[in-house]
Amino acid sequence: MDQAWLDGLGEIVQQAARLVEDIARRGFDTQFKNPEARRDPVTTADLACDAFLKERLTALLPEAGWLSEETKDRPDRLDKRWVWIVDPIDGTREFVRRIPEYAISVALAQDGEPVAGAVVNPATGELFLGAAGVGAWRNGQPIRCSRERGERLVVLGSRSEMKRGEFEPFEGVLEVRAVGSIAYKLALVAAGEADGTFSLGPKHEWDVAAGVALVLAAGGRVHDGARRPFRFNQPDTLTRGIVAATREAYGELAQLLERHAPRRA
Repeated sequence: MDQAWLDGLGEIVQQAARLVEDIARRGFDTQFKNPEARRDPVTTADLACDAFLKERLTALLPEAGWLSEETKDRPDRLDKRWVWIVDPIDGTREFVRRIPEYAISVALAQDGEPVAGAVVNPATGELFLGAAGVGAWRNGQPIRCSRERGERLVVLGSRSEMKRGEFEPFEGVLEVRAVGSIAYKLALVAAGEADGTFSLGPKHEWDVAAGVALVLAAGGRVHDGARRPFRFNQPDTLTRGIVAATREAYGELAQLLERHAPRRA
């Protein structure tokens, strides 16, 4: 995997971003995976982007398996050394409401390790690319998962988790800023725009794989809710939360979580 291959991946996800925004301008239909509770929206843009990415990414690496939020899972991916892990639109609720905090998230895992990640925010035009041993970039400029900290650590959190009170134990300890997509949050941390992000609830592999790859490629630290490194392409795609931070903030954030976060089974 070299810079030219990574640039090819970037071009594919940028084309997908243009497709999503074109659909947004023309109008789209929205359904719910849980209709009774009107939860987990999926739009025609999600499905069109998924189909586009599957065609282009499998052509880029035909031997890779496929795991996507919007594609029926196939167990044969577990036999593949390589697997694409995709969320066509992470933050569909933000997309529907036209809040510019959604993202297309594409990761490539090798033997369970996240070796490359691409996150693009179609609304802002930000493209984040990274690969193990190669580096990480935002719109072609190198990024590092590093920043000079202020009086309090700046952490990116989701509106829904903030609304549920999950950040209340950290009031006065952390500065929490609301951002939609977890993939976008992780990309911003990789670029040094915040000290970290965390989510203590379960996440699917497609939610976090690309962001994990970016944070690691940019020199940051990341682990799941059990403080273990991520291993992707598992039979159960749910992970035990996520904690990601700059190297400077990682130790302090981990200590704060140990001290203030509610215990989970």
